[in-house]
Amino acid sequence: MQGLDVQPETIDRFTCGTLRLDHADNKVTLKGWVNRRRDLGGLIFIDLRDRFGITQVVFNPEVQKDAHELAGDLRNEFVIEVSGVVLKRPEGTVNPNMPTGELEVEAHALTILNRSKTPPFYINEEVDVDESLRLKYRYLDLRRRRMTDNMIQRHRVVKHMRDFLDERGFLEIETPLLIKSTPEGARDYLVPSSQFPGMFYALPQSPQQLKQLLMVSGVDRYFQIARCFRDEAQRADRQPEFTQLDLEMSFVDQNDVMELTEQLYTEITEKFSDMTIQTRPFPRLTYQESMDRFGNDRPDLRFGMELQDVSDALRNTEFKAFRGVLDGGGQVKTIVVPGCGDYTRKQIDEVTDLAKQAGAKGLATMQLQAQGLKSPIAKFLSDDEITAMTTGIGAGEGDLVLLVADQPAIVAKALDALRSEFGERLELADPNVLAFCWIVEFPLLEWDEEGNRWDATHNPFSSYLPEDEHLLASDPGKVRAKQYDLVGNGYELGGGSIRIHDRAKQERIFELMGHKLEDQQDRFGALLDALEYGAPPHGGIAPGIDRLIMVLARESNIRDVMAFPKNQRGIDLMLNAPDLVAPEQLDELGLDIRQDAAQDARAKLREAAVSAAEAETAPAPDAPKP
Repeated sequence: MQGLDVQPETIDRFTCGTLRLDHADNKVTLKGWVNRRRDLGGLIFIDLRDRFGITQVVFNPEVQKDAHELAGDLRNEFVIEVSGVVLKRPEGTVNPNMPTGELEVEAHALTILNRSKTPPFYINEEVDVDESLRLKYRYLDLRRRRMTDNMIQRHRVVKHMRDFLDERGFLEIETPLLIKSTPEGARDYLVPSSQFPGMFYALPQSPQQLKQLLMVSGVDRYFQIARCFRDEAQRADRQPEFTQLDLEMSFVDQNDVMELTEQLYTEITEKFSDMTIQTRPFPRLTYQESMDRFGNDRPDLRFGMELQDVSDALRNTEFKAFRGVLDGGGQVKTIVVPGCGDYTRKQIDEVTDLAKQAGAKGLATMQLQAQGLKSPIAKFLSDDEITAMTTGIGAGEGDLVLLVADQPAIVAKALDALRSEFGERLELADPNVLAFCWIVEFPLLEWDEEGNRWDATHNPFSSYLPEDEHLLASDPGKVRAKQYDLVGNGYELGGGSIRIHDRAKQERIFELMGHKLEDQQDRFGALLDALEYGAPPHGGIAPGIDRLIMVLARESNIRDVMAFPKNQRGIDLMLNAPDLVAPEQLDELGLDIRQDAAQDARAKLREAAVSAAEAETAPAPDAPKP
């Protein structure tokens, strides 16, 4: 991976990854872990590892008998110190796959700094290991080369972010982690106060209000590498605590923020990955265009298979399943799957189940085979309708046409799921390409049926297009926000907006969201008051660092780019957290725990502990697998 090598002149000692032939005949001392041991009867070879790489060390009894004898005790993961001389490897023994493969260190002295038990999984080989086991022994997992490289890459990217913004006049300012709980989206993590029993701080979901207050304070360009916390369901690209690049700028419009971010992410991709950016400048799609073409607001643009609307061609169809949907205000949309026209009945049933899991009531299929069209719905359609739904949408021989008829939201969700599934099955997305894009003009508000009120699609502080202001009174759901999301390879990498900087306008949005005027002051008083003291126009963005590294490192799980993550249930298997606390602590905080809730929590934790224990099977042998 580009950018991970460390040159010898940048460190104050020799390391296992920086020695080269130029150092031949130098006396060196190396410290690290035994990666592999080979005893050839007379000579003992050790591959010594640190985070910089691996160097071969040879113990020769004719050179230093004591060191050779002690080397016989070495096993994988022992921590040792070796002193010796750098030598060119004998002809025929060079390893071209290692940066240090042309040399070895002839050992003159050996000290065992610490011994190691046999690890529960291989560290010197990239093999599949149960994730529960990896998380329980994370300090061992992080020694593995892939994980070490991910941590190094993350460090380099964050350092570049800091340097990039510093050069452009930004100030890095920390904001507090103990703040007031406000209704801004996901559940807050609450922190009880012993000084004020019964009262709570909240951990920030983001420093949203704080960075806006910094704009009011005259800090016109702010950023921080911000820790954020959200108590919500976990998934492969989400963690309860995460890190984002939080930045805000005064006197800007959305183009200023987007262009700055685009420049930063272009530099990061070019310097710290070997991926190629698909299109520059990054394409910009409106929210509606993205939903129409891809069924979601975070499209993977590395492949086509776009959603196509065939509703107009079917407006007068006699096929009741389609006609009923269209008459009820729904739509019929389709995707063309290349090369899958020969799918069996069983495979079609599996695909149909995927559509149903995404909310569709069913799935209509057309298979364009050499012998003709194969479709259970063909007999209900006219020739013109069949043509419109096959060749009219670009389908050809060997293709599979999938159709969903329902309300727009369900159609989008179902076809998005199918598009993603076939994109993966058919390997349509180039793993060496990074397809960035911007999604703009999101709806400002969406209707919350359960709460019987409007809710912010992103956050309640986003401004809106001036030409849509009149819709706040008549049709708030059609108001478009000055919101912009950065997307890469199907992942939302970050979102931002131009903020509301006028108190009256901010209060109006809060009112639409069901916050009465008297409640607004209690919940958002600091920000509302600040907006009356010369608040400048401002906006920003908060890209997630974890997801960016996940994409750059070609990892499929965000946990693989975080040093100490929680598992998919939000449990820290290494530190056994969350955990119960002593009754005395609860008394200090003025808290009583419901016993039924405590018992449920204990059961979940015991279940997680059992899963981790089951994963810890027979320890890996000392010697590597052949």
